[in-house]
Amino acid sequence: MPSEKVLASKKEQVAALAEKLKNVPSAVLIDYKGITVADDTALRREMREAGVEYAVVKNSILKFALAEAGYADSFNDVLEGATAIAYCESDAVAAAKIAAKYSDNLKDVFNLKAGFLEGKVLDAAGITALGKLPSKEQLIAQLLSVLTGNIRGLAVALNAIAEKQTEEQSA
Repeated sequence: MPSEKVLASKKEQVAALAEKLKNVPSAVLIDYKGITVADDTALRREMREAGVEYAVVKNSILKFALAEAGYADSFNDVLEGATAIAYCESDAVAAAKIAAKYSDNLKDVFNLKAGFLEGKVLDAAGITALGKLPSKEQLIAQLLSVLTGNIRGLAVALNAIAEKQTEEQSA
């Protein structure tokens, strides 16, 4: 039987992680078993630069934290072996993008397990699809490009009409 001190420490870890999971739009669970130190260092650096929190967590603590965050029994089947969790408070797809990229590059040793987005549980395929979505900035740029393209076309058409009328008046 664990001591009171150890139990209190674990309860604090669960409460802290559960609070974070309640406040993030998405999270990704990762099987990192076998990743090299160099790849892990590069992964952690990229996650840190993107504002993503990445941590290796004991499955029992993660299970209780997920249950407390409202995902009771949703991830029990994937909480086996080595598990890491990645999440970002400001960008819903940042963790999935980076994790999906590393999963593609390190197929044998770095695998996506599952995750969630805005309260919806996603499997590994769902996380991969989420990771392949363009970023918010890219989507905004694409939308602005479409909008300005129509306005640009209208301006060119109006200019052509004005030039034609000028030519007719001068002739």
